[in-house]
Formats: sequence, C-alpha cells, structure tokens
Amino acid sequence: MERDPALPVVILTGLSGSGKSTALNVFEDMGYFCADGLPASLMPKLAKLFAEEGGSRYRGLALGMDVRGPELGPGWEEAAKELRERGTPAQIIFTEAATEEIMRRYATTRRPHPLEAEGYGLGEAVEEERRRMGPLRDAAALVMDTTGFSIHDLRRQLQEKWKFLEGGGPAMKVHIMSFGFKYGIPAESDLLFDLRFLPNPYFDAALKPLSGQDKAVVDYVLGAGEGRAFLPKLTSFLLDLLPLYAREGRYRLTIALGCTGGRHRSVAAAEALFDTLRKAGYTISLEHRHIEKG
Repeated sequence: MERDPALPVVILTGLSGSGKSTALNVFEDMGYFCADGLPASLMPKLAKLFAEEGGSRYRGLALGMDVRGPELGPGWEEAAKELRERGTPAQIIFTEAATEEIMRRYATTRRPHPLEAEGYGLGEAVEEERRRMGPLRDAAALVMDTTGFSIHDLRRQLQEKWKFLEGGGPAMKVHIMSFGFKYGIPAESDLLFDLRFLPNPYFDAALKPLSGQDKAVVDYVLGAGEGRAFLPKLTSFLLDLLPLYAREGRYRLTIALGCTGGRHRSVAAAEALFDTLRKAGYTISLEHRHIEKG
C-alpha cells in the first residue's frame, strides 16, 4: 500500500462527560486540525486527504470518537490497521472519570447522556458506555482520569503528557505517578505500590514544608534504612517486568506510588524511579498528582 507522508494522528475518545470535547479544543489550540464524530471508516481517508492537501498548515490531525459512532468494534480495528499500513499510526488518548462525577456533571449541565436514548438511566448509561468503550481504552497510549479536574487542570495535564507521547512511535509508554492515599487511589493505575512503610518526613518540623523533590527529603526517605534497601529492589523488579508487558503488546503502563499525603515519600521515590527508567531508554512521563495538597 502507498505510504503517506509522516503525519501525527491523534484519536481523542473516552466516556461522555469526561472531557473529550475540552481535549479536542486543546489540540486545536496546539495547531492540530480537529474533527469530531467522524465514522471510523473515514479516518484513513481523511488522514490521506489531509496529508496531500493541507498537512503543511497544521501540526497534525486530531479526531474525536465517542459511543455514538457505529463502528467501535471491527470498523475501528480495520481503520487502525489501515492507518498503520499507511505509515500514520494513530495515538489514542482516552478520558474517563468516576461514575458519580460524570453523573454530577450531567446534572449540572442538564443535558442527556447519549445512551439514555436507548432506555438506560443515567448511572446505567455511564456503566454501559464504560463497557462498550473498553477496547479503545485498552488500546490507548494515554488514559486520563479527570475526576476532580477543572477545565484548566485538564488542559495543563494534557499539554504536559502529550509532550512525552508526541513523536514517540509505537513503543510502550510508561507513566509514573505519585499520589496520596488520603485523596483516593488513581483509577488509571496498572501497578500500585504503597510506600507508607518508609520513614515519614511529615513528622520532622524541618522537612515537613519541603517535598520529595528536595534533596533533604530524598536523603531522609531513600538514603538509609528501609528506603535505601527498597529502591534497588523496586527498580530491579520493574526493569525485569516492563519488557514482559511490552512483549505482550501493551500500549501503556501507569505505575502509581502512594504515601499518605502524596508530597514526600511517594514523590521522592517517583522521581528516582523516573530517572532510572528514563536512563534505561523508556518513553516515560512523570506526574505528582497531589504534591500541592499533601
């Protein structure tokens, strides 16, 4: 098959009410040509036409897809295969949120959920959409849980996370996240490690105002005792494990490290792990979800 010129193609999808429309606006602001509600079968044709006629004016192509599209199954898989064969594989970004949060957003906007037209109640519609969208979520290079996000939070996080995906090719993407258990476990985590056994700088008056990005906290948490013994074991375990996930065709892996407040122990460990995996050659990103709250 004829190969088109290299062209970034982004598929923006996810649960209704989780921020997909906002994500499309972000990509439009970043210089992408955006189209929403396009049938999957037309995506390769639009990508080809775009590359031939107007690609030089834009950074890439961002396409919205949601549950109202009739081709979430075989139609999408065939379109994705054709895009790969043309040399323009699509990166999928999937947004989601807790069911209760999506219901709250719909109650605020007073708009119906797309699946309510099929006879579902709102809560049932959200769960049914979650089930139907499962294959796209599994194929996504990036999953973003927008529960608790404002529009500005989503915009900032998407711009930051897209930097590590852009131009990264088809290899598995690794996202490392620190968080605080007191604020809830991140729904998008694939591997989760509880670091609340490590010494806690929160109870040291000199260290409490600092974070795990400060050397004094890093030394306190990881420089001796349990932390000094734990970190090499964790990195060795992950360096053995990640190639096995990649071999099974995983698109992404989110590693979540948690402590009580998400400011000291988890941040120090996440920074250290990020540095190790980056040096090992992984396409990797880092997020401190609760560092300002902890």
